[in-house]
Amino acid sequence: MCGGDAEHRMTDENQMPGVTREGSSPEGGGAGRPLARRRLGPEDYVRGILAGDRAILARAITLVESNAAAHMDLAQEVVAGVLPHAGNSIRVGITGVPGVGKSTFIEALGTHLCEQGRKVAVLAVDPSSTVTGGSILGDKTRMERLSRHPNAFIRPSPSAGNLGGVTRKSRETIVLCEAFGYDTIIVETVGVGQSETAVRAMVDFFLVLLLAGAGDELQGMKKGIIELADGLAINKADGQNKVAAEAARLEYSRALHYLKPGSSGWRAEVFTCSSIEGHGIPEIWEMIVRFREQMTGTGAFSARRQTQRANWMVEMIEQHLYDSFYSNPSVREALPEVRAAVLEGRLTTSAGARDLLRRFYETSRLEDMVAGL
Repeated sequence: MCGGDAEHRMTDENQMPGVTREGSSPEGGGAGRPLARRRLGPEDYVRGILAGDRAILARAITLVESNAAAHMDLAQEVVAGVLPHAGNSIRVGITGVPGVGKSTFIEALGTHLCEQGRKVAVLAVDPSSTVTGGSILGDKTRMERLSRHPNAFIRPSPSAGNLGGVTRKSRETIVLCEAFGYDTIIVETVGVGQSETAVRAMVDFFLVLLLAGAGDELQGMKKGIIELADGLAINKADGQNKVAAEAARLEYSRALHYLKPGSSGWRAEVFTCSSIEGHGIPEIWEMIVRFREQMTGTGAFSARRQTQRANWMVEMIEQHLYDSFYSNPSVREALPEVRAAVLEGRLTTSAGARDLLRRFYETSRLEDMVAGL
């Protein structure tokens, strides 16, 4: 099943960005008109996204995810063109340990919102293999009911090893989905770890899913994640697990009084829920709505968005410098030998770093670095 979903993406959404096929139609809706076989320009992308053409939206996301130099300029023109129409959604990040039921929870929440008339985009970050670079791309299969809803859009994206599984293009994808008209953006990540700060930095509300009886969740890594949370949900609170889930809810509620809030002026709340039975899902959404209303009233909501945009710029600068350094031919050639010398103790880490940086500065041409922008 997962293989079929991946094949669908390879033959539909992930064809050459900017090239449409005759007879293509918007995925799951839209105008349904045939698309001529031609290369799209930035105006075509912008016009298609604002007109509600889901096929164009899917191709625009493929474009911004591409690392090909030929696509980067076009992608930025598209993002800039739709930017004035973005920003009107509530962005929710959802994380949790593997097995907590993230996809099932997101399907339950997304379906609940779609049935209320909201338009939901799910950016489900898919784990890439560190060996082959391949990914499962199975979120559409795991959220089958939600994927069929006309108000929903699900986009699995391979993590490519980035922190928290969040691709560095996720923010551009959020902008595209908002401009399209999705008023609720859900970002699902691949697991729990220190890298969840990457998710926190791009969403408005950060929800952590937990399981009852899964050990001492208040220790080590998980404590750091809980300190980032705006809300906690004890999932799978059904059947014989209801009593344990309620006990866990009370324990976390007490513990939160001793932790620094994830958002200034808001005290995180804890709920139990069952993604299978559906109870607790409406209450969790009501918490998110209260959060937005309260933070908007104090000005903290818009302030966070502004800070995120500034941080976004800094991260893009850092990423460009990183890419420029490691793509430098002289650095690539010397890196294995320098690394070996550091590992064997023949060279200090400081001297190794200075050697590689010297090679980078001596051989880098300004025009090459500017061309990569």
